[in-house]
Amino acid sequence: MTALFRYHAAMLLRSQRWLPPVLLYGIFLAVGVRGGEPVLDSLGVAAAALLPVTAWLVRIGVTQEPDAARAVTAAASGMPRAHLAALLAATACAGALGVVGTVVVTAVSDPQSADHLVDVAPLPAGTAGLLAAFACLLTGATVGALCSRPLLRGRGWSLALTALLALLALVTTGSPAKAAVSGLVTGSRTGAITVPGLPLAAAVLVAVVAAGAVCVLGTRRG
Repeated sequence: MTALFRYHAAMLLRSQRWLPPVLLYGIFLAVGVRGGEPVLDSLGVAAAALLPVTAWLVRIGVTQEPDAARAVTAAASGMPRAHLAALLAATACAGALGVVGTVVVTAVSDPQSADHLVDVAPLPAGTAGLLAAFACLLTGATVGALCSRPLLRGRGWSLALTALLALLALVTTGSPAKAAVSGLVTGSRTGAITVPGLPLAAAVLVAVVAAGAVCVLGTRRG
């Protein structure tokens, strides 16, 4: 699995297809986060921005390999392992982006509540923001996995559904991503730091189920 992971990660980085989603994440942060704004609000924006970016990166990761090369990789290691490695490589790249974004946002934001009356400890706030980012990351990875092959092969439908589901994941009640982001934004009103443990656990569960389903289906559909 390590060799497969490195193979897909190297392919993704060398293809430079990661550049548009990374630029999109940078635009989200440049527009939504400004130096001196309350730290928890800014971390909520950074976490939410990671969801569509991760979905895009995952979709790129599982579709970048040509069919002939994919067939060879699957024959050598098995289709489930090959597809899982592609999912993990793309998710890891998005995770690295989320870590950098969270650190930068924590550093430039004001460690106070939304009304600037209560001090907020930067390290616990950054930790909560990172966990919220991981919840959004895993939710985005789930969206990307479900909106690409082997479930969807048409590029147009795949892109449209990815954008729609990413938006719904951010605004729908019950979504782990929305719960994690809402916890940060709500806590910013009083300066209380809410650790999104339950949303993160839910995001992990959903991501594992989705990854298992698409890997098994990949064996059947090729």
